[in-house]
Amino acid sequence: MVSSGDSGNGGAGGALSAADVQSLLKDPSVDNRAATVAKVAGQLSASSFSATELPLAQEILRVMARDAERRVREALAREAKSAKDLPHDVALLLAKDVESVAMPVLEFSDVLREEDLIEIASAADEMKQSAIARREIVPEAVAETLIDKGNQTVVETLVRNEGAAISESGFNKTIERFGDDENIKDGLVHRSSLPVGISERLVSIVSDRLREHLVKHHDLPANMATDLLLEARENATLSLVSNGAGAQKVEDLVAELHRNGRLTESIVVRAACLGDLDFAQAALAALASVPLRNAQKLFDDEGNLGLQALIQRSGLPKRCLPVLRKAIDVMRDTDYDGLEGDRERFSLKVLERLLTAFETDDFGLTEEDVEYLMKRLTVLTSSTAQVREQLH
Repeated sequence: MVSSGDSGNGGAGGALSAADVQSLLKDPSVDNRAATVAKVAGQLSASSFSATELPLAQEILRVMARDAERRVREALAREAKSAKDLPHDVALLLAKDVESVAMPVLEFSDVLREEDLIEIASAADEMKQSAIARREIVPEAVAETLIDKGNQTVVETLVRNEGAAISESGFNKTIERFGDDENIKDGLVHRSSLPVGISERLVSIVSDRLREHLVKHHDLPANMATDLLLEARENATLSLVSNGAGAQKVEDLVAELHRNGRLTESIVVRAACLGDLDFAQAALAALASVPLRNAQKLFDDEGNLGLQALIQRSGLPKRCLPVLRKAIDVMRDTDYDGLEGDRERFSLKVLERLLTAFETDDFGLTEEDVEYLMKRLTVLTSSTAQVREQLH
C-alpha cells in the first residue's frame, strides 16, 4: 500500500510511503530500485495489499522483473519467492532468469506450474535442477524429468527429498543411471518407503550397512537377513516375501522378478515348500501369462491336470509337478493357529511334513534346494521356539 507518511525508505516488507515514491523518482539508482522492489515484494508476500492496490503492486513487479540490473531482480525473487499473489508471468520470467535470480522462485514458488518446472528441468542447468529437486512437493512427472536429465548431484538431492513423488519407473531409471553412485544408493535406501521390487534390486548392489538398513526399515521380511548372509541372490529374492508381504506387494515383486528374468524354478519351488502359496501362484501366473485368478483355480484342482497345464505353459520343467503337488496338498492339510508367529509356525509345519515325505519319495528336488530348505528348517525351528517361550 502507499501511505502518506515520510518515514524514508524503511525496511524490506514495509509499505511504500510518499517519501519512498519521491525518493525513487529523485534517485532511480540501483540501490534505491532494489530497496523499492524488496518493499513491494515483501508486502505482496504478506498479503497486505487491498483489492484495489494489488493490481498496481503486481504491475510494479512486472516492470522490476525486467530491470536491467541483476541486483534488482535478485531482490524481487528473494522477497516474492513465496508470494501467492505473484503473477504467473512474473514468476516464470524470474524462473528463467540467471541462476541467482531463478533459484529462490524455483525452490519455493507455488505459482509455477508443473509444465513450467518440466520445461526448466529439461535444460541441463544443475543449479536450477537442484532448486526444483529441493521443492517441498515435486510432482511425479517433474521428478521423472530430473531423473532423465539431471546429474548425480541433482538426482541425489531428489531422492533425499521425501516430498518428491518418484514412481517405480523413476526408481528403476535412477538405479540404471546411477547404480554405482554410493550417495544416491544411500539416499534411496533411506527413503521412508520403497516399492518391494526396488528394495529387491537394491539388495544386490548396496553395501552391508545399507543392506542392514533395508532389512530393518523397509518392507522386507526378517528372514531375509539369513539369506543375505549366504549372499545368494535367489535366496534373498525369495526371502522378500516369505514373511507375509501383502498380496499386491507379492504380485508387484513377482512382476519385477519376471521382467528381470530372475523368476526361476528354484524360487518357485522353495516358496511353495515354505508354505508361501500366494507367491507360488503369482509366480506361475506370471510365467504362464495367465490372470492370477485363473492360476489360483488351476492350483485348487485336486487332480493334476490343472497344475500340470499351468506348469507346462509356464515353461518350468516337468519335475516341478510332483514337488508342487505335494506342497499344495500339505498346505491344504495345515492350518494357521492364529497366535503370534503363526506364519513362521505354518512354514515350519509345511516344511517338516514335506522333508519327511521327501525322505521316502523322490519329488524332483535338487540338492541345492534340499540344502536350502534344511537351513530354513533350522532357522524356523529356532525362531518358533523363541516365540513359544515368549508366549509362555
